[in-house]
Amino acid sequence: MDNLSYLFAAYSIIFAAVALYVIFLWRRQTLLDSRLRSLETQLSEIRDGLAKS
Repeated sequence: MDNLSYLFAAYSIIFAAVALYVIFLWRRQTLLDSRLRSLETQLSEIRDGLAKS
């Protein structure tokens, strides 16, 4: 039972690393979604322009 503090520290570090990785992925996904919406808007504007021609 002497090593419980080390076990707690190890789990804390692992939990923090996983949390940071999830935040990184979440932020990257948000940026990708934003870029995709922008590209979809551009594509629809191009299609509308071609349809009017």
